[in-house]
Amino acid sequence: MMVDTVIIGGGIAGLSLASELADRRGSGAGITLVEAEATLAHHTSSRSAQQLIPSYGPEPVLELTRLTIPDLVEPTHAVPAPLAWPSPFVVTGSPADVAAETVPGLRTLSSAELVEYCPELADNPERYRAAIIDDSAVRTNATALVEWHRQRAERAGVRIITGATVTAARPAGDGAWALTAGGDDLTARTVVNAAGAWADHVAGFFGAVPQSLQPLRRTAALVSLSQPLGPTHPMVEDATSGWYYRPDADGAMISWGEAEPSPACDAQPRPSAIDELIETVQRETTMRVTGVRKAWTGLRTETPSDVPVCGWDPRAGNLLWLAGQGGYGFQTSSALARAATDLLVDGRIGNWLSAESAAALQPRPATS
Repeated sequence: MMVDTVIIGGGIAGLSLASELADRRGSGAGITLVEAEATLAHHTSSRSAQQLIPSYGPEPVLELTRLTIPDLVEPTHAVPAPLAWPSPFVVTGSPADVAAETVPGLRTLSSAELVEYCPELADNPERYRAAIIDDSAVRTNATALVEWHRQRAERAGVRIITGATVTAARPAGDGAWALTAGGDDLTARTVVNAAGAWADHVAGFFGAVPQSLQPLRRTAALVSLSQPLGPTHPMVEDATSGWYYRPDADGAMISWGEAEPSPACDAQPRPSAIDELIETVQRETTMRVTGVRKAWTGLRTETPSDVPVCGWDPRAGNLLWLAGQGGYGFQTSSALARAATDLLVDGRIGNWLSAESAAALQPRPATS
């Protein structure tokens, strides 16, 4: 079956591209998205902290985030539920640790202001001696955002195939690719590699240049608290140890914030890690955990530069990379989908993105 574009990967990267590309072309006919798992967004995209932080990441990521957040807070297309809303982000700890995470635009909090925002830290003033706040941060509903992109894509005619692991690819003449995905044999004029933690593995089927992508474990849990945090409570990071928390339903989401190298896999939390995290939360704050509702581990796949890769492979013709989003997948999703669509439709990223950021997104070249 000949199609125009095959997108490999049904996480936030692949789905946001599918909906953006279909919208730009005026139809999704000719676009097929294949996902290895039985459900979309099974891995990292369903295991997000759901906080978008404009002060988080290297400069190209900051620019992509600034361009994405308005699209989610005030989408131009009708949405069934809010996709994002204001939710401040506080970083607190020793003066030196907080200073290391301070960037222009953040506001310093006094001790009294910190306790007003985060009363659960009041009993540990020696540990939390300094604090900054990012008032521009927002919370996102990851499930609603993924579903919105899926619906937009399918309404436009995009074909989505789940349970379709890519197992082979070969040149099919005139620059096209023939690939096997699950039980389907597809021929595509262009292929997009949005396979997340598996992107380097998938690239091997096409003879593409590996991008040295490294999946990194990050463990989190939704816990019940004896005294729930208020709905407007900010997300908080302990700058000394890197663990963080935010309000959620009748409790909180808590995470170690670790970045432990891992092979590409369906990562699972270690019970000891959750126990130690709860112990830390209760030692450093007045929060008291009464139960664990859900725990998970996601894989944040990073490039060596910590900047996502979005561009044509330098060796495999008509293969576009859209991978390596690290911990910035949701907060850069709209801008990266737009950049990838520019490349697929126009051959270049438009001037809406700075030349420096556009250059930073390009895949690493082949080495001799």
